[in-house]
Amino acid sequence: MSRVGKVDRTTKESSISVQLDLDGTGQVEIDTGVPFYDHMLTAFGVHGSLDLKVQATGDVHIDAHHTVEDTAIVLGQALRQALGDKSGIRRFGDAWIPMDETLAHAAIDVSGRPYCVHLGEPEQFTSFTIGGNYPFVLTRHVFDSLSFHAQIALHVRVLHGRDPHHIAEAEYKAVARALRAATEPDPRAGGIPSTKGVL
Repeated sequence: MSRVGKVDRTTKESSISVQLDLDGTGQVEIDTGVPFYDHMLTAFGVHGSLDLKVQATGDVHIDAHHTVEDTAIVLGQALRQALGDKSGIRRFGDAWIPMDETLAHAAIDVSGRPYCVHLGEPEQFTSFTIGGNYPFVLTRHVFDSLSFHAQIALHVRVLHGRDPHHIAEAEYKAVARALRAATEPDPRAGGIPSTKGVL
């Protein structure tokens, strides 16, 4: 059974196209016009073993915010589409990712109930822009949008870190690995992994 999602979304602020295959091998083609975000989504696809194509254009001459957030919205919608009725998946997954001095943890429940908890990013980086194009605070927007539109419960924690690049990258990789674990087929699950019978 194919677990592919493809969603296009156009507004006055951005035009986004996302295609993903949950059963891919980490083949990625990313172009958002925000170089550091491209780097993060590449890591997300590779470490999540997603075949992921993202094409985005937006008003980056004003700010990266609209393009980054809107891409996360569409990514979440494509993920939700690819999951289908969620039959046979593990449902829960988590991952610890160290990156030099940084340690990040992510936990996911593919629950059908969107919720995002995001903790631990150092306050001193609130106004920091990575690579001159990606405001550090956008990472929280990405995970908020992803969890809401994919309808997953997502918890992301930064245990420690002092380099904004490392912190953001560890977070993206942790979410990718947790998502991979939560959405992979469970050979012992015969149906939808819920006592309710639906997710």
